[in-house]
Amino acid sequence: MLGSDAILRALEAEGVEVCFGIPGGAILPLYDAFARGTTVRHVLARHEQGAGHMAEGYARASGNVGVAIATSGPGATNLVTPIADAWMDSTPLVCITGQVRASLIGTDAFQEIDATGITMPIVKHSWLVQDVEELPGVLKAAFHVARTGRQGPVLVDIAKDVQEAEFDFVYPDEVDLPGWKPPRTVHPRQLREAAHAIAVAQRPIVYAGGGVLNADACDELLELVDSAQLPAVVTLMGKGCLPDSHRLNYGAPGMHGSKYANWALNKADLVIAVGARFDDRVTGKLSAFAPGAKVIHFDIDAAEVGKIRDAEIPVVGPLKLALAELSRQVGEAVGETPPDRSAWLRQIESWREQFPFRYEKAEGAVKPQSVVETLRDLAASRGEDVIWTTGVGQHQMWAMQYIQCDKPRTFITSGGLGTMGYGLPAAIGAKAARPDATVVCIDGDGCFQMTCQELATAALERLPIVVVIINNGWLGMVRQWQEMFYDERFAQTHLTQAVPNYAQLAEAYGCAGFTVESEDELEAALAAAFAAGRSAVVDVRCDAEEKCFPMIPAGAAAVDVIEAPGGEVVAA
Repeated sequence: MLGSDAILRALEAEGVEVCFGIPGGAILPLYDAFARGTTVRHVLARHEQGAGHMAEGYARASGNVGVAIATSGPGATNLVTPIADAWMDSTPLVCITGQVRASLIGTDAFQEIDATGITMPIVKHSWLVQDVEELPGVLKAAFHVARTGRQGPVLVDIAKDVQEAEFDFVYPDEVDLPGWKPPRTVHPRQLREAAHAIAVAQRPIVYAGGGVLNADACDELLELVDSAQLPAVVTLMGKGCLPDSHRLNYGAPGMHGSKYANWALNKADLVIAVGARFDDRVTGKLSAFAPGAKVIHFDIDAAEVGKIRDAEIPVVGPLKLALAELSRQVGEAVGETPPDRSAWLRQIESWREQFPFRYEKAEGAVKPQSVVETLRDLAASRGEDVIWTTGVGQHQMWAMQYIQCDKPRTFITSGGLGTMGYGLPAAIGAKAARPDATVVCIDGDGCFQMTCQELATAALERLPIVVVIINNGWLGMVRQWQEMFYDERFAQTHLTQAVPNYAQLAEAYGCAGFTVESEDELEAALAAAFAAGRSAVVDVRCDAEEKCFPMIPAGAAAVDVIEAPGGEVVAA
């Protein structure tokens, strides 16, 4: 068969059901193969960045590898942002790009770019295929590397003449990568030390991150928290790995996390980090982070353990296996005389009661927090499975604070890279992965305008989603920093609320459009969007001056929390 047909047979063999992309000259033979037939559904994006984020949303919602396809040159460079996003957030992605003919590589041919060179720092591995006989083995390896160990993106750049070449196709049963050996077991001595430390700790806390979701270790984490009665905080990327409604889940720590989560994490005597990487947005000033705590760090990636915060007890290996065994060993270590942690739990609970998320209502103004709360309650009342996606900025943090997720893979956002424009295409990818779920994108007006052309994809591909725009007419988070730290010099952050008219824009793309200018209109407009039977956009014009609190200033200690208006800066 032709190399182009072989690519599709490889995708089918890897269980790929949906892929996302845009055709172009150097990848045209592959698209000709799509025309000849395949079981893989192709979703035509309107921009390669959108295709990449759709593949990410698909991966995050399903737990499977996402696939994005682009042509050479600008097609490949437009994929760089989603590749970098997937790298930072450990999202399994296979990106397939076309390349000019092998004889032209290195000649600066039309639309030639060194895709493997450009992406080398942000992929787990990359391949430039110039021999069709290598194609099956490379694709087998690509999927294996993307999904095993610490998950992440890979790139397969395929010369056009390789796609056109004919050969005898055999897809390998096994991957041939002698140097790729991610850990499959956990050292028993490390687990024993961790179990003992948990058994004797007076003020322990679990610090859970997105690695728990990637490892499919949510049930094991819940078992550990319940059996050992361990309070937990959950990062933005880990949201949903432990039910938000669980009484021992104290939510998100970090720059816009709650005061009680930050205090609990920083006053602990034992931090049990599980699939989290001590990101600066969580730790704040590192030297002041959890100063009295011993650290146990569970991670599949040995390079993350001790990279930022020294771990007295490193535990490297698959989290699902590690947490299951840890629960058993903690039970044995505790025996019949578990430590009395009632005072610690009472203390954290009192902080939660004393310092809830709060905001002030204002006459005539729609508060963004109220929008998120109304949206949350309306979605819950419908009794449907809901997947939430977000862009990046204030609205993302309000979604983190006020949306309740009790199931894994129901909150999809860009964490490490903080990519504006992520929410809408990620929602389309999530809907392709789980068509029976209701998918809601909470977006900002700045983020939405970066990828809003993908409304056409949602409409024409029959992947209906609901987009709720927290429209404050500004690049809100940047404006907040300008107000608080740059003496209110609002340079180049004002977008205006009326341009564009988002409801009319939605209708132009074949979607339903709604505009909300008062609190009284909010619930009815949101209900109409849910009932529209097609993709819908709700433009909610919110209080332009509302800031996102609590907040820890960049570089400050994680316990130095600025509260909402009426609060104060509380020092360690």
